[in-house]
Parts: sequence; C-alpha cells; structure tokens
Amino acid sequence: MSPRRSDSRERMVASAAALLGEHGAAGVSIDRVLAHSGAPRGSVYHHFPGGRAQLIDEAVVFAGDVIAGLIETAVGAPDPLDAIDAFFTLWRERLLRSDFRAGCPVVAVAVETDDEAGEPARSAAAAFTRWQDALVALLLRHGLPEERSRRLASFIVAAVEGAVVLCRAEQSTAPLDAAAAEIHDLLDHALRSSSGLRS
Repeated sequence: MSPRRSDSRERMVASAAALLGEHGAAGVSIDRVLAHSGAPRGSVYHHFPGGRAQLIDEAVVFAGDVIAGLIETAVGAPDPLDAIDAFFTLWRERLLRSDFRAGCPVVAVAVETDDEAGEPARSAAAAFTRWQDALVALLLRHGLPEERSRRLASFIVAAVEGAVVLCRAEQSTAPLDAAAAEIHDLLDHALRSSSGLRS
C-alpha cells in the first residue's frame, strides 16, 4: 500500500527539520529532503508551491511545535526543577543519539542571513517566544514573580541553545551538563528565595 499524499508531506517537513538541525539552512535542498524522506519528487511543488523557502519555513514551525510540546509536557511536572532537568535531558539524549550531529533546527534558521530567510526567521522568533512563554508559566505557577520568570525563561532557552552548539563543537555533553547543573542551582535558589517551596 503506498503512503497517502499527506504522509509524504509530513515526511518531507520532518526530514527538512532534521536536515536543518544537522546541516543548517544552507544544507537543506529539495533533493536532499527527497532523499532523506523517500517522498516522490512530484509531490514537492504540489505540497509546497512556495518551493524550498516554504518547506524550510514549515520545517521550522514543525520543529518549534515539537520542542514546545516537550517543554509543555515537562512543565506539567509537579516539581519545577524536575521539569527543567527533563528539558536538558531531552537535549542530551538527542545529541548522544545523533552522535552530536543533531542541533536545533530553529537556531539554524535564526542565524541564517540570506534573503530567503525572512519568513523562516519570523517563525523561529515565534518558536522561541512560545518556548519562553511555557517556561514563564511554569515559574509563575511555582511562585516566582513575572519579571523574574521572564528573565529566567529567556536565560534557560539561551543556555540550552548555546550549550547544544558547544556540545556539537566539542563532541561532548559536558557544556550541556554544566549548563543544566548551574540552572538547576539557580532555580533552586530563586524558588527558595521567592516562595519557600523547597526546604
């Protein structure tokens, strides 16, 4: 039984997201996405009339949604420190599974500078905002004031993304492990100071 057209479309978007994470936007071509996804060539412009730019934009939205879902699931944990630790653990596992090839597709587009990157860059900004909002909601729920929650949420996202870049360069999880430990301690102190949650 051949896959439905929508399956081809979803495979192409997921493949483009994976390729973005590994190779950056410059490394994502229609041919490479087709080879990675196994989708038929004829489906490209049927599903993506805007061509490569549309495919990359949808891949960024897809990756942003996947990571947002992971954060939103993690923030449901009763202990906020467990939630943040789980977020770092997800990235650690992703790096190890890919032998340090898998970076963040959203970052790959956010740092892109060519003229084709306008819409994908806006989608990347929206993804970062959504991740930070989910973290803010977690911190607010556990007693931190809004301004501090927003600063910490921004810092957590920046720390994770920066650490992932360093891990790929160093072929080691040490930068991510260090960032996770420091953020754990920082949040523990912030939560103790603000609400006396942890004894």
